Amino acid sequence: MTLFDGVYPFYLQQRKHFVFDVSTIIVIIVFLTFAATFLLIIPGIRGRARLYWVFRVLLSLVVGVVIVAVQFTGDWESGWVTANTSYKSFSTVMVKADIGLHVGLAGVNVTLVGNPVNQVNETIDYNEHFAWSFDADYDHSYSEGLEKGLPSPILYVAEKFTTESPCNMHRQYRISGHYASATLWVAFCTWLISNMLFSMPVLIYGGYMVLTTGAFMIFSLLSFSTVRNSLICPIQFGTESLLIDYGGSFWLTLVIGLLCFVVGIAIVVLHYFNPDLLKTFFDLHEVRTEDCQEMTEVYINPQFMSNTQSPPQPSRIISSGM
Repeated sequence: MTLFDGVYPFYLQQRKHFVFDVSTIIVIIVFLTFAATFLLIIPGIRGRARLYWVFRVLLSLVVGVVIVAVQFTGDWESGWVTANTSYKSFSTVMVKADIGLHVGLAGVNVTLVGNPVNQVNETIDYNEHFAWSFDADYDHSYSEGLEKGLPSPILYVAEKFTTESPCNMHRQYRISGHYASATLWVAFCTWLISNMLFSMPVLIYGGYMVLTTGAFMIFSLLSFSTVRNSLICPIQFGTESLLIDYGGSFWLTLVIGLLCFVVGIAIVVLHYFNPDLLKTFFDLHEVRTEDCQEMTEVYINPQFMSNTQSPPQPSRIISSGM
């Protein structure tokens, strides 16, 4: 961590983007593949049903991809501050930089970007991820950062979330993140069930499952929001404070959850007050009409009909005299 021949320590590492990582990109690609596959079927659908079918598929895929993708994003809470701060430990060198904190369900990302980027003969552009998922050890990641010689602002922010910190922020965020993640996976299961019910089709129960999906998404937000009920340690850089607030993933989950409520309520209301419109939207009228047309087409054997329509001939009984 100290200077070595006047040169700051240099280390090689994998840096993770604070919003998108490999897992998020894989999820998006998988759902885009599903969307492209379904869109290839469009030419085989006739009339107005084509528009309804595209709307149902795209809406369902949007809900599914959001439920899964927000599990891996790192901006459920986010905050930035611009401050003059020391760059390395045991050094009096000061730099002006933008310091960011981005909290996800599985860990935190701390960013440090110089303002300007090139200062003290270095390119100051850092982004470090510290995970607290079940298979990760946050304190070990922090110890590795100390050994690598990370800049002081990153270590200062990351230290607030260690298990030994008196702030107790690690326990608060870790538990709330785990409960929010588990609730989102339940929402994903109910989303799958709703799609199966719509395809059977059992529209009213599919609507109920869409409402359940929205409810579990809102429950995940409530689970994550419990962190706000606890005191948060201040993160000070001189006279400047790093304040964090709800980020893009939080608000996106809220919007999709409310959208599920709207869709579910609309399906339930239409089922009881205007079932014909609901069946038209799900393309059920045309299916029933085609089924009736197929049932009316009956092939008759003419020879069989002529035999059944001709009157039976009386049988003659010839008796022989004795």
